Amino acid sequence: MKRLVVALLFVSGTMLGCAQNYFNIPAENFAEKVKVLGVAPIVIDADSDITHPQKEFLMQLITDLNRKYEPLLVRKLQSSGSFYAVTPLADDPRQLFSSLLSRREKRDDANIKYNKYFWKNDELGAYIKKNRLDAVMIVVVSGLTQTGKIYSSNLLASLETDYNYLMMTAQLLGPDGTVLWEYPNFRSRLLTYSPLINLQYPDFSESDANLSRKTEVRFKSLDGIRRTLEQKKSDWLLRETQEPEVYGKLFDEMTSRLKPTADKQATGGTVVSKPVPPQAQPLKAVDPPEVTAPARQAPAPESTVKTPGSLAPASNEIVPATESTR
Repeated sequence: MKRLVVALLFVSGTMLGCAQNYFNIPAENFAEKVKVLGVAPIVIDADSDITHPQKEFLMQLITDLNRKYEPLLVRKLQSSGSFYAVTPLADDPRQLFSSLLSRREKRDDANIKYNKYFWKNDELGAYIKKNRLDAVMIVVVSGLTQTGKIYSSNLLASLETDYNYLMMTAQLLGPDGTVLWEYPNFRSRLLTYSPLINLQYPDFSESDANLSRKTEVRFKSLDGIRRTLEQKKSDWLLRETQEPEVYGKLFDEMTSRLKPTADKQATGGTVVSKPVPPQAQPLKAVDPPEVTAPARQAPAPESTVKTPGSLAPASNEIVPATESTR
């Protein structure tokens, strides 16, 4: 028991006390390299594992929703404080994806399954240069089948089986093809990766109505998918906001891993140690000459001591860095 408590204290101390760098390069280098970011239109990988029977209509629905909520992603990136400018790019997403994509890989890292994308370096560099950017963000919606467990509405039944999902991945890419940052992000202490939407559901009502031990897995309707993805987020007072719940959550997960630390925000992207001013010393009273055993004066308070060479006492104010401390 004692060992368990010590282990928990160590883990919690590590999580609270250590800074986290979510970039694939040092954070200082990222701040220097990426000042102007372009956000490409969100693309859909039509050749990924999307098994919905109305796939073409589903693709059009997701394309329309992506167009609708792309400005929300741009606004969140702009407010993150990580970039000098964030520019939305107006391109045809299907054509852009076809021209830049090199290959796709299904990955299983740390028990997280996702589709990882690789790009043509020359075409990517030309695209970034044409738009006068330092880097570009490419967000991809793709299909993936993986095992999940879903409970009934009354939590009395569940079904663990393979379901078809739509997932969202993102990468920040430099002009030479370097992946500067990516989502899902495996530099997180707690790895989480939520799907955009599960395209299927277990039909517990049908199996209950027919007294069947087998529960069928069915695809959600297009209207049901649209209503789910358009559902609005509620605030702390349970009031409906204008932000979509699902898209907003994924965008928040991305931008939270792009925000600089407080020190970086205060120094323009580079961490600088703050100089600590030396403590001012009070003057000592001097005995008058030729006086026997005089009563010593108490030292003057720091706030009233004013000498040409003394420094101001330390305070909580931020002291600008001098040439010697920069």
